[in-house]
Amino acid sequence: MVTKQIGKPQNRVDGRDKVTGRARYAAEFSATDLAYGVVVSSAIAKGKIKEMDTSEALRVEGVLDIFTSENRPKLASYDSSFQDEDAPPGSPFRPLFNRDILFNMQPIALVVAETYELARYAASLVKVEYETEEHVTNFEAERTNAYEPEEYKSTPPPDPWGKPETALKEAEHRISEVYSHPSQHHNPMEMHASTAIWEGDGRITVYDKIQGVLNSQEYIMGVFGLAKEDVRVLSPFVGGAFGSGLRPQYQLFMAVMATLELKRSVRVVLTRPQMFSFGHRPKTVQQLSLGASADGTLEAVVHHAFAETSRFEDYSEDVIIWPGVLYKCENVKLSHKLVGLDVYTPLDMRAPGGTTGIFALECAIDELSYKVGMDPVEFRLKNYSVKDQNVNKPFSSKELQECYRQGAELFGWKNRNPQPRSMREGHNLIGWGVANGAWEATQKPSGAKAVLTKEGKLTVSSATADIGTGTYTIMSQIAAECMGLPIENVEFKLGDSSLPQSPLEGGSWTASTVGSAVKLVCEKLGEKLLELAQESDDSPFKEVSIEEVEFTDGQMRLKEDTSVAIPLTQLLKENQKDSVQVEAESKPADEQENYSPYSHSVVFVEVNVDEDLGTIKVTRVVSAVAGGRILNPKTAWSQILGGVVWGIGMALEEYSVMDHQYGRFINHDLAEYHVPVNADVHDVEVIFVDEEDQIVNPLGVKGLGEIGIVSVAPAIANAVYHATGKRVRDLPITLDKVM
Repeated sequence: MVTKQIGKPQNRVDGRDKVTGRARYAAEFSATDLAYGVVVSSAIAKGKIKEMDTSEALRVEGVLDIFTSENRPKLASYDSSFQDEDAPPGSPFRPLFNRDILFNMQPIALVVAETYELARYAASLVKVEYETEEHVTNFEAERTNAYEPEEYKSTPPPDPWGKPETALKEAEHRISEVYSHPSQHHNPMEMHASTAIWEGDGRITVYDKIQGVLNSQEYIMGVFGLAKEDVRVLSPFVGGAFGSGLRPQYQLFMAVMATLELKRSVRVVLTRPQMFSFGHRPKTVQQLSLGASADGTLEAVVHHAFAETSRFEDYSEDVIIWPGVLYKCENVKLSHKLVGLDVYTPLDMRAPGGTTGIFALECAIDELSYKVGMDPVEFRLKNYSVKDQNVNKPFSSKELQECYRQGAELFGWKNRNPQPRSMREGHNLIGWGVANGAWEATQKPSGAKAVLTKEGKLTVSSATADIGTGTYTIMSQIAAECMGLPIENVEFKLGDSSLPQSPLEGGSWTASTVGSAVKLVCEKLGEKLLELAQESDDSPFKEVSIEEVEFTDGQMRLKEDTSVAIPLTQLLKENQKDSVQVEAESKPADEQENYSPYSHSVVFVEVNVDEDLGTIKVTRVVSAVAGGRILNPKTAWSQILGGVVWGIGMALEEYSVMDHQYGRFINHDLAEYHVPVNADVHDVEVIFVDEEDQIVNPLGVKGLGEIGIVSVAPAIANAVYHATGKRVRDLPITLDKVM
């Protein structure tokens, strides 16, 4: 008998391919005529190229061509801005557009050769003379010139409500502090790469590291003026992205340009240092002023954020929306300004804005709880919000209180001594901290196709991506359960621009969005199968409706009389069908407009701080998550665990170091850019709180990619304070700041 698939801890259906090496990534596809491109990066942050001498490089045997702004082909949209799907307001960076240098390590040439080694050697022979201009990469020095953009990429700050300044002034307890974090980089395992295959007659197939093949396809069509039928983009596997693959990066432009010009296949792979030359979590400074009454009622919130952006695009994130989402307060004022620097435009990085804004807010709330003299959990629950005050709408569901209850019980929060520096074990100071968080649960329009063969094999497809989150697996589970088939008989296809439309994989919306489309297309497939069964005059299904049948054990049968059944394989054979195929497009229900859908979390953390050395160890984490219906507890646990690990890195280690003399990130490798390793991660427990949501989407799922990280860094910071009595408000929390 076919068991239920949704909610089952299913192994990844693509797992064997990944561990055996059968899974191929963008730089692993080949062609008989493949050439290799290496990007030459600028050595200055601002100015112009006076002269570029490529003569010595061109003399190297095996070098096919060197593309610069002087000899690149004429392009369809390079005299106007072409916006990709994830572009912020402004004019996107255009590689090899002219001689102007806008940021350090800007791509200024592409050397193409018969082998990668030849291309890399020849690239080292390219000589460049610059005319430099004074650059500005110092955030603090430029902060006085911060501005409100004409258009926000994120949610614009809501209008103030109540009388925040007056309420703050009159509050019994007040805090006003500055919280900050540095620029941070994504650093996925797989470097960005594009392999463009020349198919002849102006047609190309491109394997790209991207979180949405349709975005790359549209970009190529727009920039190079190609017809849709002449461009196919594939990305069957992605070795991590975390937002770095939302926008087409410049290696895609380089590979396609060279392929079209040379009429042969070209691969371009960025180096690890070049991975630091585009997109990052922007450095952000936040001023938070909070006021509370004597009994702990939150009476005022004033939250001002300043974040970096490039000179050519206005990138912004949802940094300041979280007070209105997480807490009830009658007097709130929020603002978000940008600081333009001579850097590449920042880029969405796991839970963009959420990790930043919730870090500052939850540290400030914690500080205020101590000032009021209330337990940090009790203080948060006292100011619990039942609606999103930013838009004045109720939540579609919210089990945050249950997250607190279950998380505190498992962690043992009741045993906490509230006094800082009161808990120790030998020379280690022990601290317990807590923070809560939220992330928007979004559904977007999406399409899907389903094909059932007479052998009983079901193939469902959509152009979405799997960036390691388990998309292949959960979509297979949804389809298998809807059609009553064993998961071994189901194949889900993705990462191909020829498949039905879907949005970028990001924002934790893929399970909700593509999952809803898969559910809908399977329901339509069921309707078509019922129609086939009803074509026979003596069919027992002749007069029944789709609501009266179910699909299970590879059969279609009556719900009221399960003895009336027909195997799906038999149904197709009797109707002389090799296969049955349907397509469907799903979109959010109108009812969703009346609610504010969010997932919620509470994170409890224990840290050990060496009293002599100031070193910090995160010894225990309990993460309690209300994320709607859990499709696969195994992959869901993995998502939350990954968020916890990254939260440890954000709190204690990650820091992209800018050398202002050169305007360049200088720790641009995995030796100097620190991320957590096995020794940094200890006991992590994950709780999924039961949550039913009939509004958020037909599946009742909310997505888990972002909610796992947003609360971790502030919980660690609050635990460090409890251990040491010292507040560190500038991430990362390094031993020098503690000591």
